[in-house]
Amino acid sequence: MAERTKAVKRGKASYFMSILGVTLVLFLLGIIGWLVINTRTLGQHFKEEVEVNVYLRDPLAATDSTALVQYIASKPYIKEYIFTTKEMAKAKYLADGNESWEGVLTENPLPQSIDFKLKSAYLNVDTLAGIKADLEKQTYVTEVSYPELLVGGLDSKIQVVNWVLLGVSLLLLLAAIILIDNTIRLAMFSNRFTIKTMQMVGATRWFITRPHDLRAILNGAISGVIASVAVLLIIRSAKRMLPELEAIQDNTQLSFLFIGMLLLGILITLVSTHTSVLKYLKKKLDDLY
Repeated sequence: MAERTKAVKRGKASYFMSILGVTLVLFLLGIIGWLVINTRTLGQHFKEEVEVNVYLRDPLAATDSTALVQYIASKPYIKEYIFTTKEMAKAKYLADGNESWEGVLTENPLPQSIDFKLKSAYLNVDTLAGIKADLEKQTYVTEVSYPELLVGGLDSKIQVVNWVLLGVSLLLLLAAIILIDNTIRLAMFSNRFTIKTMQMVGATRWFITRPHDLRAILNGAISGVIASVAVLLIIRSAKRMLPELEAIQDNTQLSFLFIGMLLLGILITLVSTHTSVLKYLKKKLDDLY
């Protein structure tokens, strides 16, 4: 009776370690997965934060500036725009920590401008060059400016990030499979004599493997749920620190990520448990020592 109690305690401890190990690995996979599925959205977000400034001639009649604003607003590449008056330009200039020119200049030297952001599909070097050339042809435009170096390197940097995250994800997935498999095999090691004893008294293979398989499914599901909750808490904490993340979150893909974590935990746990049980069934009793 005492030996049986000890075996039960060892079994519970091994199950706990199995759940803990699988949960930690799934948690890491979930964090990387969250970064991967949001890479494209993050790239689009960064692209759509690039601002183009269209500076206007001075003086300019209100009707002429209105006509130019309407011309730009009608373009398909416009995501959002704002007409910046001379007073607004001055307020922004001073808010950036610059010194006021009052006492030196009698007039505001800053020009009016139309500042806009593009849809991400239009933010590339060639398209922006075409947009700039078109706007500079307009009678009341003196200059069109945007961060050319940033635009030129943005696509390549996003591609690099995509490939790096993909590579890390694949390596982590491989490591996860190996670690989970080893964790499950160690957990099953403590049950090897129970498995062999059941076989020796005439139990069928299906009868022996079924309870272990069901326990593996339960453990994998528990690990998947705990890991998903932990990832969700991390995401919510990140959004509290960076509220901008709320705008780029894709709830559909996030749901698929959590479902994938749950299924992966169940699948790997079940396969590892089932193969471990079969391995001990094939071994001779003396080989178990």
